[in-house]
Amino acid sequence: MKVQTRAISPYEKKRNLWKEIFKNKEIYLLALPAVIWYIVFSYMPMGGLTLAFKSFKAKLGIWGSPWVGWTHFESLFQDPAFARSVGITLWINLVELLLCFPAPILLALMLNELRLGRYKKILQTVFTFPHFLSWVIIGSIVKNLFSIDGVINGLMAGLGMGKVSFLGNKDFFRPLLYCSEIWKEAGWSSIIYLAAISGVDPELYEVAEFDGATRSQPIIHITLTGVMPTIAIMLVLQMGGIMGGHFDQIYNLQNDVIASAAETLNMYIYRITFQRTPNYGFSTAVSLFCSVINMLLLLFTNKQAERFGGVGLMGGIK
Repeated sequence: MKVQTRAISPYEKKRNLWKEIFKNKEIYLLALPAVIWYIVFSYMPMGGLTLAFKSFKAKLGIWGSPWVGWTHFESLFQDPAFARSVGITLWINLVELLLCFPAPILLALMLNELRLGRYKKILQTVFTFPHFLSWVIIGSIVKNLFSIDGVINGLMAGLGMGKVSFLGNKDFFRPLLYCSEIWKEAGWSSIIYLAAISGVDPELYEVAEFDGATRSQPIIHITLTGVMPTIAIMLVLQMGGIMGGHFDQIYNLQNDVIASAAETLNMYIYRITFQRTPNYGFSTAVSLFCSVINMLLLLFTNKQAERFGGVGLMGGIK
């Protein structure tokens, strides 16, 4: 016997939706400031992306400026400096992905193995503190340490070794980027993984100990496996920003000698916008190009995470 179900009209669906919202009004009111913030500062400014297809005239404003179609993008792909900055950006971010991304994971695993709670909290505070320092301060620290007259060269001279121009050598610049990034952000990022580790069932460790597992086996097969979904999500988010980032860091660490090795896409946008006659349409075209590539990389990585058994950013929702 077939059970006939009555179709719900769009009016009834809308009424039920408003009933549900009113029923949970406290939750929606709590989320309202964040929703307004995103609308005002994230969605409304998207209208400015039309500058990528316009010749901006200040007296006419964004909406009154004339359309030029794909002109800015044609000029963009014909600029050798743009192609070079894309290559530098990809190289720096891919190497950082290999070196810096695992650092907070390893730090979280090591902190989790500490049995002295007070000592663990002290270390967490020490490792997290650099995150709250601006890149202006960290840039000054790095320059004071590695300049020709800095601490490192002073120690080398005291040991009878020759001085090395760390900040004036392109071969040393990128390792300084990676090391300063790990020092600044690894402790802060490890908090996410420590939170994920705290959600692992403690009984699994008891069973592993009962079965005679070594000290390293639970770390690999229980702890690391338990935080793998978190690692997958963080990797997806990292891939979603691979064409950008590092402006504050590179701007405060670079100098004229190694400028050619430090011109990422963000530095390229800064140079063409503020260090020569501004062309806001052209600059917006570069930003739009970066955003589109980042979005495609994020979607691709998210799809691969789901394909290999992860839940992805949407939690496996179809």
